[in-house]
Amino acid sequence: MTTAPRERATAGSFRIRPFAVSDTEAVVALWRTAGLVKPWNDPYLDIERKLTVQPELFLVAEGTASAAVVGSAMAGYDGHRGWVNYLAVADPERGTGLGRALMAEVERLLLERGCPKLNLQVRTSNTAVIAFYERLGYRLDDAVSLGKRLIPDGPDASTSRG
Repeated sequence: MTTAPRERATAGSFRIRPFAVSDTEAVVALWRTAGLVKPWNDPYLDIERKLTVQPELFLVAEGTASAAVVGSAMAGYDGHRGWVNYLAVADPERGTGLGRALMAEVERLLLERGCPKLNLQVRTSNTAVIAFYERLGYRLDDAVSLGKRLIPDGPDASTSRG
């Protein structure tokens, strides 16, 4: 069952809602500040692509006082597994529960679609983020992540590992 995209209030000084095209620059800036943008990934192309597939699963969090974008999560469901990418929280909001709230909303939306399992990828060097996900109940899978770039987005795409 799928419901229409809707604004979803959360505890604290932020609210989670579907991404709007007018959020693009703020979201890309957030991703850059959070270290999520790599030379082989064009964040603008990633946003364009997401808006063609399950755009209702692309979420932003904004501060209730300022309406500034302070978080994001880009999720998807292929009928077998759910995925989440580009989870980011602005520095001043880290530790407030916003990342947890974004993940809870992603999980709710995926469960609503009948998704049995959510997968995500974190670079092995990012131990703080791995610890965050472990606190949310995520565990290491006995799997190896492989990738093959089908469409190069940047100059380092042919040799990238992410």
